[in-house]
Amino acid sequence: MAADNRRTHRPRMTASQRREQLLTVSRGLFAEKGFEGASVEEIAVRAEVSKPVVYEHFGGKEGIYAVVVDREVQALTTALTGALGSGGHPKVLLERTALALLDYIESSEDGFRILVRDSPVAQATGTFSSLIGDVATQVEAILEPQFRSNGLATKAAPLYAQMLVGMIALTGQYWLDARSPGKAEVAAHLVNLAWNGLHNMEKKPELTRFSR
Repeated sequence: MAADNRRTHRPRMTASQRREQLLTVSRGLFAEKGFEGASVEEIAVRAEVSKPVVYEHFGGKEGIYAVVVDREVQALTTALTGALGSGGHPKVLLERTALALLDYIESSEDGFRILVRDSPVAQATGTFSSLIGDVATQVEAILEPQFRSNGLATKAAPLYAQMLVGMIALTGQYWLDARSPGKAEVAAHLVNLAWNGLHNMEKKPELTRFSR
């Protein structure tokens, strides 16, 4: 009997190990069911601990969700700003940014599903839309000199930055489930539409009379 107990005994986790385990379990659950669909009870069951252990580490579902979201925001922000901050031709920067998002989706599917979901406890600085807004601000800085050199009004650069980043983000959400074609081809098509559209822009675009 004693030998059987020794065989089934599991080493006790340290506080930091338990915290990481709870975060891993919660991340998968939030991706699967969303914030509203997940519960502390189910987190505890999947982690094979009691509910008080979850409360002890995070204070509740809101606390653990906030940590999960913050980690994903930081990971995606690092990937996107790294692509934009590496220098080079604007078209190359656009290619790198599109690939950076698709790389993140491919390697962190659960994380991306969590980010694109709405949650009542998401903070203004911890949402996917706010992250995309931050990236758009960086893209704006890249577009302004390009607009200026092509005789285009720089006051429109913020609008076009939002359009470009929004297009990439929404395509990423589509590709999250479709996964076809491959990410390199998706990025190439994104850049084809965005770059060729920018390259041939009219200085004063107007709607055609047929659309009015």
